[in-house]
Amino acid sequence: MGNSQPASVGLSNDGAVNQIQDIISDNCVVIFSKTTCPYCKRAKELFENMNINYTAVELDMITNGSQFQDVLEQMTGARTVPRVFVNGTFVGGATDTLRLHEEGRLIPLIHQCQVKRNPQQPSSLA
Repeated sequence: MGNSQPASVGLSNDGAVNQIQDIISDNCVVIFSKTTCPYCKRAKELFENMNINYTAVELDMITNGSQFQDVLEQMTGARTVPRVFVNGTFVGGATDTLRLHEEGRLIPLIHQCQVKRNPQQPSSLA
């Protein structure tokens, strides 16, 4: 369901920012996570239970994880994980993401992204 993204060694902060922005823009759902974090597991399970593909960037498994976490703090206002992005927008941590789902606002965000990435091909008349 989820896939992990490798990080390059020795990135400048600008390089880390660019790599994070590329990951976010290339994927409908991105979870910046740590493998031992129970809140991260809860966020990933939410998407798995909905059969929604996501990209997990496991900050404790990549060389520049701490640097990525510093950049995410600058981008989102907090250093905690998970940091969940849907359709290019930061939606919060696990609790915020679960609340969005309970309020019925998460699926429309995911759907917008999926439609944008996979526009329906016009049907041809035979």
